[in-house]
Amino acid sequence: MPGENLSRDEARERAALLSVDGYDVSLDLRSAVGDGNGEPRTFRSVTTIRFRCNEPGASSFADLIAPGVTSVSLNGRDLDPGEVFDGSRIALEDLAAENELVVDAQCAYSRTGEGMHRFVDPEDGEVYLYTQYEPADARRVFANFEQPDLKAPYRFEVRAPEGWTVWSNGAGELADGVWRFAETKPISTYITCVVAGPYHYVTDSYTRVFEDGTRLEIPLGAMCRKGLAPHFDADDVFLVTKQGLDFFHDHFDYPYPFGKYDQAFVPEYNLGAMENPGLVTFREEYIFRGKVTQASYEARANVILHEMAHMWFGDLVTMVWWDDLWLKESFADFMGTFANVGATRFENAWITFANRRKAWAYRADQLPSTHPITADIRDLQDAKLNFDGITYAKGASVLKQLVAYVGEEAFLEGARRYFKRNAYGNTRLGDLLSVLAETSGRDMSAWARSWLQTAGVNALTPQVLLDTEGGRIAELAVVQEAAESHPELRPHRIAVGLYRRTPEGTVERYARVETDVVGPRTVVAELAGAQAPDLVLVNDDDLTYCKTRFDETSLATLRRGLGDITDPLARALCWSALWNMTRDALLPAGEFIGLVLKFGGRESDIGVLQMLHAWAEAAAVHYTAPERREEAGRALAQGTSLQMYDAEPGSEHQLAWARAFARAADVPAAFELLTSLLDGTVTLPGLEVDQELRWAFLESLAVHDVVGEKELAAELARDDTASGKRHQVRCLAARPSAAVKAQAWAQVVESDALSNALVEATIAGFAQPSQRELTAPYAPKYFAAIERLWGERSIQIGMDVVRGLFPSLQDSPETLRATDAWLEAHRDAAPALRRLVLEARDDLARALTAQACDAAASDH
Repeated sequence: MPGENLSRDEARERAALLSVDGYDVSLDLRSAVGDGNGEPRTFRSVTTIRFRCNEPGASSFADLIAPGVTSVSLNGRDLDPGEVFDGSRIALEDLAAENELVVDAQCAYSRTGEGMHRFVDPEDGEVYLYTQYEPADARRVFANFEQPDLKAPYRFEVRAPEGWTVWSNGAGELADGVWRFAETKPISTYITCVVAGPYHYVTDSYTRVFEDGTRLEIPLGAMCRKGLAPHFDADDVFLVTKQGLDFFHDHFDYPYPFGKYDQAFVPEYNLGAMENPGLVTFREEYIFRGKVTQASYEARANVILHEMAHMWFGDLVTMVWWDDLWLKESFADFMGTFANVGATRFENAWITFANRRKAWAYRADQLPSTHPITADIRDLQDAKLNFDGITYAKGASVLKQLVAYVGEEAFLEGARRYFKRNAYGNTRLGDLLSVLAETSGRDMSAWARSWLQTAGVNALTPQVLLDTEGGRIAELAVVQEAAESHPELRPHRIAVGLYRRTPEGTVERYARVETDVVGPRTVVAELAGAQAPDLVLVNDDDLTYCKTRFDETSLATLRRGLGDITDPLARALCWSALWNMTRDALLPAGEFIGLVLKFGGRESDIGVLQMLHAWAEAAAVHYTAPERREEAGRALAQGTSLQMYDAEPGSEHQLAWARAFARAADVPAAFELLTSLLDGTVTLPGLEVDQELRWAFLESLAVHDVVGEKELAAELARDDTASGKRHQVRCLAARPSAAVKAQAWAQVVESDALSNALVEATIAGFAQPSQRELTAPYAPKYFAAIERLWGERSIQIGMDVVRGLFPSLQDSPETLRATDAWLEAHRDAAPALRRLVLEARDDLARALTAQACDAAASDH
């Protein structure tokens, strides 16, 4: 639609003209259960908006994406919907100083996870609804002014099928067949929310007594589909929730402002979670149907705390426009880990952050689409794509650096002042920097220029000069480098750690110095005279955001004994550095895989181990020279199999190695073992082959044509649930057949009948590393289809398809040339679409460079 992609300039003009006093939104969702004549498509939405205009007589517009509008009334004057509504906007002419707009519309149920998503549970036929709006899909459910700086209070009322429960941001009551909800505080459109259906709902409460004797009572609720109720560990969700509320009350000195605190785990969710005040929504995959490792519980706790931090950073105080998206996401990402370490059982969450979360940031920051943390967001399509590794993980990493720079107490006191000064308002970068300057006494402008307003990641490398006897350090310097495309050298507050091998054979830290790195070379004077190290770690304790490099002595130590490093964070940082070197074609992929197989079995942190598995698989698939792929794959399969047998029976390490083995299995003997584990003729002491692990084994067998449609249908009958259906769809698309690939392609590219979750599952099954020849014909089809598809589908589905079906497995110079040809011929394509293709092109070029590195290593 012409007006669907709201620009920053339009939003700025509208915010200067209008201020909103309140919304009354009435939704009639009784159509959701259907009448037996096919799926219901629409529901009634009646919205009353009271707003002021500071230039009477001026014109503006309201936002609404809907199949139809029944009536529009402005200040009691009926307007012709056919004249004022164009499919995405309602034209408002001759505004008064005070206005009332009433819009009666037929809005559409969604199957893409955007707007009012409708899900039918295949297990019992029950219908579930929920809303998801970020950045601008509230207009799919009710008429509004869809931009974050036009905040207002909301009153929702909802008519729903009999027997359903409905939730919204405020507390609700059912009377005379209508659910009515308490008026919200002033909030932005994108964090309003409705959840409705026969959800399984569990309650608890949180109480806080403050030093002045005031008492805060927060009703807690948690919900999921009835089919997931047997697996729902609500007690653990509530435990983390209460720990988080205590932590943020201790540190923020601002009571939770939104009344109740419900958390809904919903089906077919596009995101990890969404911070709607009073009603947080999560993807239901955070309810675990089988045995998972502690890394999964830690990740869930991190997300719960991330969303909770948003109640202050994002909901109470909101950015003016999406340029400053980092003002909520970077803070929530940092606070999620900060609170996880400070309040819950996951005391090692900074290790996961250093190893897993920052890997996302390092990748994003080396793409051609990298951008400063404070980004230039021209419109809503830009905004959608900026929910990325820069805004989240790099932003959080930079905040960790900021805490090291200004001190934890100055940082938290700045946050406290920020909340009190800007409560229920909107802010920009300068509003935060001013309070941090006050509390720290430091000039924040230079720091902000270096860290928030420039792009790219620096590399830090130690230079060690020993004295003439070679026993002590004469000089240790840190060399800082930047990419040619982003040459900024930044100030880094770092810790430099010196490690050496002990007589017992372990590698231990014996010296640590904190210092400020400035410019291309910084001498660390305090370390002169220290005993010669076996390993220098220039970002010890992970204080800054950088790529860590090693001198030759350190690299030799890691090759010989990475698993001997006793400190788990130091070990995780070394793994992360080696992975960055592999991606940068400084370390051959084969060597990285060898290090994982040599030392991975000694990795104590389960989250790090699972990341190593993912990296080793990526190295084998994308970064290994084509002539060595088979050898690398076999090494992975054999190595993971041995580790699965060697792991402690019943341990989470055993489970992680079993999953890694299933993904790596590539020969008949491996398939025979998976089949025997499935049918129970072979058992591994302690390994419970539960339903989720069964699907993991079956996917590998489907990829290699060991099982087919019949066996997968039988497994679905055994697990006839929404989760089982997604697994089956992925396994069906993974089979090595030209007809299967043609069908999967048609279902995703030529049709929009599949829901977002099944699109995701089909794409995941379609492209398999062992089926490169089978999917090769789809490379030209991809480039022929994506511009049409981008124009026809919602942005979420468009992103999923453009990213997921890019022919990355056709990793040849020919594919690179085809990508360049498309980019050259489509200079006028949507910028967001071009960005996705540019990112995929960069990954492909990086893979080819890494393959050349691996090939050169194998030649010697």
